[in-house]
Amino acid sequence: MPFGYASIALIVAAVFCLVELALTAYIASLYGGWRGWRISVPRVNFMIFNSVWSLLVLAYVGLSPLYFPRLSHKLVATGLNGATAIFWFAGSIALAVWGLGGVVGAAVAFGFFLWAIFTFVTVLGVLEARGTSSTVKTPSTAPATV
Repeated sequence: MPFGYASIALIVAAVFCLVELALTAYIASLYGGWRGWRISVPRVNFMIFNSVWSLLVLAYVGLSPLYFPRLSHKLVATGLNGATAIFWFAGSIALAVWGLGGVVGAAVAFGFFLWAIFTFVTVLGVLEARGTSSTVKTPSTAPATV
């Protein structure tokens, strides 16, 4: 079974989500760790939520067509991917504004990579739902000439 663009993007997104989860968990441990501070940074918490949410969305989008085809729906998958892209954009912007560099900068970079991947998968889903996956004009879709 050959992998298409969307399948490869979903696999890369899963790996990046795990990396992002590790980075943001480390950032959270720095602010709630052994130094006596008990600070819960909402921006970091939102990025942890994004990672877990994205892994659940990727499980639905990637596995439901294979194992649960009756529960799988392309428009639901496209909507989930679009919402996830918005979450990643918002969380990455919030973390970038607060960011202190170092590990936070790496988390911001992976957050924007994940935003780009989920935006790409959403665009592919919209094009597929529209009935086409390219912008090439065919005789049936070309404008009529006089």
